[in-house]
Amino acid sequence: MNKLKGSGQENYLERIPLRVEGILWSADENGIVTLDIENKGAFNWIAQKLFHRPRVSHIHLDRIGSFLWPLIDGKKNILELAGEVNKQFGEEAAPLYERLAKYFQILNSYHFIHFYE
Repeated sequence: MNKLKGSGQENYLERIPLRVEGILWSADENGIVTLDIENKGAFNWIAQKLFHRPRVSHIHLDRIGSFLWPLIDGKKNILELAGEVNKQFGEEAAPLYERLAKYFQILNSYHFIHFYE
C-alpha cells in the first residue's frame, strides 16, 4: 500500500526531501506559497533579451503543496509528511501516497528540492 518503489528496492516514501538553498518563497494571507525562481543560464538570458521572458518566475503552489512546503526540512521523510497532510486534509488529499510521490517527483525534476542522502 505505501511501498511505492523507486529504483531498486528503496521505498520512495522513506526518502527525505530537502528544499534547495537559495529559493526565495513567501506565503500570502491565505497560506498559499509562491516560489520565486531565478531564470539563470545562457538560454534563459537569450530568452529574456529576445523574447522578454522574466528574470524571475513566480510559481504558485496549490493548498496541499503550500501546506507541505514549509514542512520540508530535511528531517521528515515523505511518509511522515503524508501523516501531516492526512491530519490536515483527510480525504481531500486522496489518493495520498500516490499524490505525494508524484508531487515530490515533480519538485525534484524542477530542482526545487533534492533528497537527503
